[in-house]
Amino acid sequence: MTAVAFARFAPRAPSRFFLPRDWRWAALLGLFVAILMAGIVDGQITRGNRGITPINSSGDFLASGILVDVSGDNADDARTKGWREAQRKGWAQLYRKLNGSDGPALGDSVLDGIVTAIVVEEEQIGPRRYVARLGVQFDRVRAGQILGVSGRMLRSPPLLVIPVYSVDGIPQVFEQRSAWQRAWAEYNTGQSAIDYVRTAGTGADTLLLNAGQTGRRGRVWWRVILDQYGAADVLVPIARVEYSYPGGPITGHFTARFGPDSKLLSSFTMTGPSPAALPDMMEKAVARMDRIYIDALAAGALRTDTYLVLEKPVEPKDIPAETAAADTTALPAETDSSVPVTAAAGVQSYNVQYNSPDVESVTATERTVGAIAGVQSASTTSLALGGTSVMRVTFRGDMAALKAALAARGYSVQEGGNTLRISR
Repeated sequence: MTAVAFARFAPRAPSRFFLPRDWRWAALLGLFVAILMAGIVDGQITRGNRGITPINSSGDFLASGILVDVSGDNADDARTKGWREAQRKGWAQLYRKLNGSDGPALGDSVLDGIVTAIVVEEEQIGPRRYVARLGVQFDRVRAGQILGVSGRMLRSPPLLVIPVYSVDGIPQVFEQRSAWQRAWAEYNTGQSAIDYVRTAGTGADTLLLNAGQTGRRGRVWWRVILDQYGAADVLVPIARVEYSYPGGPITGHFTARFGPDSKLLSSFTMTGPSPAALPDMMEKAVARMDRIYIDALAAGALRTDTYLVLEKPVEPKDIPAETAAADTTALPAETDSSVPVTAAAGVQSYNVQYNSPDVESVTATERTVGAIAGVQSASTTSLALGGTSVMRVTFRGDMAALKAALAARGYSVQEGGNTLRISR
């Protein structure tokens, strides 16, 4: 009985029928899983309404919230008169804000020369009437000469912004479009002392910049991501919205964090009477966040992690005297010695404007500029298909060297301020 029992439970040799097919089924299963994962990754990158392209990153002056109510011969005439009135009111508002008094009245022809854009916040157009709330954007260099302020300003190192939006306890960044992401995309960052690096939330942004990444502490991976976007460190503004009941009051909890260690800088709470007030709440919250980061920069709290920037940053005390004298918006003297101005010695970021008739031209221009010797990164920060897009180029050298390198690549280069305009 023992021998029989042993023979019954003894392992049998593999059958010829299963042996040759075992590895084939495993290979087919592996291929299926690979195709499935590729589809998931492709869907996460290319599908869905996620990204919102940053609208304004220039350093121009902006006067906002200007109310106009005018009549005309027809709708177009009323609108033209409304924009003219907005330019005059915007100039008075800007001069009063910067100088504390009413300035000289400028003619419409002069205002046309220094106004770069009209921002339509709200408008109602009738057959002969135009009622609107507008913003007026003034060229910083040309308007600055009349205002008596410098067209140049000291700014922080380039800081990558990852706006985290939390609703129902689920944090997200670019997975879906949100009021928080839109508010950051529409904010005029050019007047801030913080050099924000804002992304469009398209392509690989969804994979690289997510809520999970903000909780990681590994400097090596952070350095890879920051180099990809030409930034020296990271800012994480967080917005958490609570709804009391459908159609009822809303509460927004906002937190300003900085760096890979998610250092807490400040937090505040705002309320709104209904969900319809959410866009206005987000707009005001972004402006308040910007003030928090500016104050932290002045206090020396936005020091770049030494493990993120391998080279010694440039200190304000090392800037030539004529450059420092030309800057009227420099930080307080007692904190200048601790505030880095650029990401690394010899490495600076420049804005390069280029024509972008289609997606292929954007990719080709980024690839061509990125291949130039000395260019560490070249990524589009403001996309305008069919128009002029803006690329942020991190380059080891001054603007003259970058201009010469672009010309050597066959580009026609025009220089204006801290911006280059290239074309073929």
